[in-house]
Amino acid sequence: MIKALFFDVDGTLVSFKTHSIPQSAVDAIAEAKRRGVGVYISTGRPMRLINNLGAISHLIDGYITATGAYCTIGGSVVRCLTIPDDEARALVRMSGEMGFATLVVGVSDLTVINPTPDVDRLYRQMLNVDYLGEGVNVEDVLRQGIIQFTPIISLDTERRLMPVMEHCVSARWYPDFADITARGADKGTALKVMAGRLGIGVGETMAFGDGGNDKTIIRAAGVGVAMGNAGDDVKAVADYVTTGVDDDGVRNALEHFGVI
Repeated sequence: MIKALFFDVDGTLVSFKTHSIPQSAVDAIAEAKRRGVGVYISTGRPMRLINNLGAISHLIDGYITATGAYCTIGGSVVRCLTIPDDEARALVRMSGEMGFATLVVGVSDLTVINPTPDVDRLYRQMLNVDYLGEGVNVEDVLRQGIIQFTPIISLDTERRLMPVMEHCVSARWYPDFADITARGADKGTALKVMAGRLGIGVGETMAFGDGGNDKTIIRAAGVGVAMGNAGDDVKAVADYVTTGVDDDGVRNALEHFGVI
C-alpha cells in the first residue's frame, strides 16, 4: 500500500509549456490526499525558487529540495547537508576565473555570480523564476553554508570542476547546467531519510520524475514512475512509464496503481 508520494517539479508536476500544474494532476493529488496518502515534493530547486506549486501548496506535507540537500516535513528541517567551505569558495573562484554563471544557494538565501544572458534564458524564461537573489552579496550566502551550486556549464567543464569538489556530487536534469551538492545529497537518499522520519517503509513510497537527478529516487522508491517526456535513461530505471506531464501522466499513474 502506498503511503507517501514524491513528485519532481519541472517536467513532472509542472509543464514547461504552461508553467503550471495540469488540472488532472491537481485533482488526482487532492484525491490521494483525501485517501490519507502523504504528498511530498522532490526537486532540484531550492525552497526560494519554488514559485509554481500554488495549486497544491495546501496539500504538501514536506519537501526534498536542492536535489536532496535540504529536506523538511511540516516545516521542520529533517536534513541539511552543506558543501565544505573550502570547496565552496574554490567553485566561486573558478566561476570568476572561467567566466561561467553560477547560482549559489545558501541555507537561507541565494544569489547569482557572473550572470550571463543564459541566466535570463534558463531561469526567467524557461523556469519562470522571478527571484534570483538580486543585490545579495555572495559572501553573505557563503557564511550561511552552501547547500547547492548550479553552474551553467558544459559536461566538459563539469568534468574539469568536479576533481576540485572532492566531497561533492553533480547531477543534471537539464543539459545546460549541473546541480552540485555535498556527497550524499541525492533524491534517493533523501527519500530514505524522509521515510525513516515518517515511520514508513521505503516500499510504501511512490516517486515520479523526468530528469537525470530523478534516477536515484525512482530507483529507491517502492514504485518508481518515469514521465512520458523523460529521457530514455530515466525510463530505463523506472518500474512504470506513464504519459507526459501535459498528457495527464500523474493522474494516469496514480490510477494505474490504484492510489486513487
